[in-house]
Amino acid sequence: MSEKQHSDHVEAGWSPVETDRQASGNVPAGHVPVTNEEKALNRALNRRFDIALLPFLSLLYLFNGLDRGNVGNAETQGFTKDIGAHPDDLNLAVSLFFITFVLFQPPSAAIGRYLGAKNWVPVIMVCWGILTICQAFIKGRGTLIGTRLLIGLFEAGFYPCCVFYLSTFYTRFDLAVRIGLFYGQYAIAGAFSGSIAYGIFHIKTGSLKNWQYLFIIEGGATCLIAIIAWFWLPLGPGSAWFLREKDRAYAVERIRLDNAMYAQHTYGDSGIENERLTRRDVIETAKDWKLWYVLFFNILASVPGQAFSVFLPLVVAGLGYSSIEANLMSVPPYICGAVGLYIFAVSSDRMKERGYHIFVGLLITLVGLIITVTVQGHGSKYAGLCILLFGSYVSAPLTVAWLSGNTPEPGKRALVLGVNGFGNLSGVIGSQLFRASYAPKYLIPFYVTLAFIAVALVGYLAYRFTLAAVNRRRQAKLAAMSPEEIEDEKTNPRRYADRKYTFVYGL
Repeated sequence: MSEKQHSDHVEAGWSPVETDRQASGNVPAGHVPVTNEEKALNRALNRRFDIALLPFLSLLYLFNGLDRGNVGNAETQGFTKDIGAHPDDLNLAVSLFFITFVLFQPPSAAIGRYLGAKNWVPVIMVCWGILTICQAFIKGRGTLIGTRLLIGLFEAGFYPCCVFYLSTFYTRFDLAVRIGLFYGQYAIAGAFSGSIAYGIFHIKTGSLKNWQYLFIIEGGATCLIAIIAWFWLPLGPGSAWFLREKDRAYAVERIRLDNAMYAQHTYGDSGIENERLTRRDVIETAKDWKLWYVLFFNILASVPGQAFSVFLPLVVAGLGYSSIEANLMSVPPYICGAVGLYIFAVSSDRMKERGYHIFVGLLITLVGLIITVTVQGHGSKYAGLCILLFGSYVSAPLTVAWLSGNTPEPGKRALVLGVNGFGNLSGVIGSQLFRASYAPKYLIPFYVTLAFIAVALVGYLAYRFTLAAVNRRRQAKLAAMSPEEIEDEKTNPRRYADRKYTFVYGL
């Protein structure tokens, strides 16, 4: 079918793939395969994406995590001392990294929406990969800070672009487990970072310091995988090279139907909307109360995950391990984080529920923090760290899946996911908390983090109850409306996408 024919196709009318027209309970209406044939086709399509697309994107995120957190590994080998800086300069540089990383997420996500993740993600990866290599040869406090600022700028758009990209391939309640697997690479990156660093730090030959080899090897690998990504990634489900023509058509149609009740668009050959981003998308994102409501608690809940992505090797070293052993011993807690995230993500999608899953994840994090700060033995503290990380990676990806599923308009969704990146301000907080002056026990940082998690615990619970209250008010309004008024509410652009009374927020 030609581009012109596709662009005449509007998101309305009958399709062989069923859409649940009545949201049940507190679950948004969307794409629901009805017949056994449709269910089998849906599972087969997800399987193909799970094999050809998700692992590769997860690999890219692995390198994103490696390049973001390798300064913590390098510091165990005297990185700041060798470049003529102070250990506290590393905390400052990591904090400033998150400033550019956060500020440039919305604009970078918008560029990714226009150009497509296929084009934008490889560009920014090559840029930060080159800067990671350059980090091996910097001298002084100023160049350390400058390099981290630039790496933050180019890494900013990666996560929101990739999450939005996934949302164009998977329907809303197939998405959380995929985001979980994808985001889990951030935890796996910590594990790999420790094990890779452990191996590289045994290099004793050559004229370079062992931490310099770490930056060169990881930065070079990032550039290489970015080039491969440009050839591997399809622009959208309609141009997926690993699907048959029939499967590509179904992949486009099910995503169209997942949002068909709340968003009207025309589509190109790739299965991507022709209307990529509008002024109303920007305005509605700025007015989106549910985004700003949850953002504050997302920042607090993300402090442990963000802080330990850089400083866990230093915290583990404080338990009495040597500098090289600390990198290796940081691996099991990260593995625990990845396992916990996967379990919660699978359960969340199957139960079509987000809020209570996040609550339980934060509760586990709180228990881990309490154990870490109260017990005396190093083995018990280490076990506390494993429990802490088991729960600490749950909230961020499930919040993303929650916001994505509750934002059916694709243009607005891209911006919402970009603004949600402000949650990475937790990295600024974490980098200032875990300062060298608090080593080796880091008791004050742990106490402050414990307070943050306790507040986030209450906040997420209140957020869920607030959405439930909005759903009840909307159901009461619909009960008083005639069928004609309800149909008009679905199609009239007066209220935008999720602001329609017919939209039910997922809880």
